[in-house]
Amino acid sequence: MQILLVKLINLYEIVLIVRIVLTWVPHNPYHPAARFLYRVTDPVLMPVRKVVPPIMGMDISPIIVFIGLGFLKRMLF
Repeated sequence: MQILLVKLINLYEIVLIVRIVLTWVPHNPYHPAARFLYRVTDPVLMPVRKVVPPIMGMDISPIIVFIGLGFLKRMLF
């Protein structure tokens, strides 16, 4: 069970990386793939964004989410 959860966290980290890269390139936010990425990552990123404001205009919420996911993976093992 723990291994499955770690694999799901790893998959979520990949999805999060794709979402981050997507913000660096011009894209259609209404494309089904982009909408899927937003639907999957926004429930985790939005609460962090409410607590941690951008630093010098840069959104650091993905970094905080990665740190949290890393702690979660370590707790599972």
